Amino acid sequence: MADTTEQPFTVAVSDTDLELLRKKLDLVRLPDELEGAEWNYGVPLADIKRLVAYWKDSFDWRKAEAGINKLPMFTRDIEVDGHGTLNIHYVHQKSEVKNAIPLLFVHGWPGDFLEVKKVLPILTAKSDEHPSFHVVAISLPGFGFSEAPKKPGFAGRQYAEVFNKLMVALGYNEYVYQGGDWGHILGAHAVTHYGHTNIKAWHSNMPFYRAPKFFSNPLLFLGMLTIPFDTVTKTRLAHSMKWQSKGRGYFIEQATQPQTLGYSLSDSPVGLLAWIYEKLVDWSDKYPWTEDEGRLLEWISIYWFSRSGPAAAGRIYYEMTSQNQHDVLEGTKYSSVPLGASYFPGELVRLPKSWTSMLGNVKFEAEHDKGGHFAAYEQPEKLAGDLRKMFGKGGPAHGVVPGKNGYD
Repeated sequence: MADTTEQPFTVAVSDTDLELLRKKLDLVRLPDELEGAEWNYGVPLADIKRLVAYWKDSFDWRKAEAGINKLPMFTRDIEVDGHGTLNIHYVHQKSEVKNAIPLLFVHGWPGDFLEVKKVLPILTAKSDEHPSFHVVAISLPGFGFSEAPKKPGFAGRQYAEVFNKLMVALGYNEYVYQGGDWGHILGAHAVTHYGHTNIKAWHSNMPFYRAPKFFSNPLLFLGMLTIPFDTVTKTRLAHSMKWQSKGRGYFIEQATQPQTLGYSLSDSPVGLLAWIYEKLVDWSDKYPWTEDEGRLLEWISIYWFSRSGPAAAGRIYYEMTSQNQHDVLEGTKYSSVPLGASYFPGELVRLPKSWTSMLGNVKFEAEHDKGGHFAAYEQPEKLAGDLRKMFGKGGPAHGVVPGKNGYD
């Protein structure tokens, strides 16, 4: 029987690992670049030169590490059916409010558990004006400081099992869920398996689903005939198709040969930097990364110093698609569990809002004028505000967790 006792966790990168990073940065060999290439071929050479120099000469990992260690972090062994025991890392920030709502926050790729950092003080704040939450922010298996799966076949059901067992182990038999990117996708799987019994409501900041089919959703299917005459929907779909045709190569590579790519990411910190930095810039809504390069390098460093190495995180694409043989929502189904959806203009996939109804029982929707893929980091006040509206007094999901309405 696995030891499920919670253990406090502190990030403590060894001096040896820091010295190895410095040596690799010293020995970097950069590619050439075509004249006037800018972002058309990928990350500009000037950006990488600047970031490498900063990472090597100015970035203070020990300072960043000390800041991370101010978070209440823990690990716990979780036994997963057919996959043995995984040691899972998570942040667990409790509110002072006795009846605070238990909320599981799930990140995606190339995110990490630190995406929750800006919303933590907002969501756990005590007030008569809004609900408060007990927040659990997990590091997905294979990401950050969680142990990676050891065998093939770790997909939607297994992630859902980890989530639910963690929350139950923390005493939250009933809770709500929030996620974007893989957090959204895995939320659909979690609600499929644990909706109503454990997950009482969920919220997504990347609310997408498959295109409607005639026999299962005839009205929505026929509604596609009006798209050429709907300027808003045409714009949303054009945005999504641009990503589909020009920005999805990373997905295919990680869904088909993640191990091959993994050698480069594990051996070259500069390769890892470029691989992730491109997505942070492309997927955010004009976020000023040049003014926040310390946090950017902290973000990259979490992957570089991760427990299982930078390659482990990419395997989720392979497992969740069976080597790109089906979509990531395979095995999910519609759930009547209350669903909230926040739409941000810089999100990768922007589909007709009506399609969200195929995913679940939509009770709350909010459209924002700023923000992209990393909503919790880019627009923490807006995302937290949506959760407060959804679960607060008068909100459509107020009181969904029995005895935990978010107020004293």
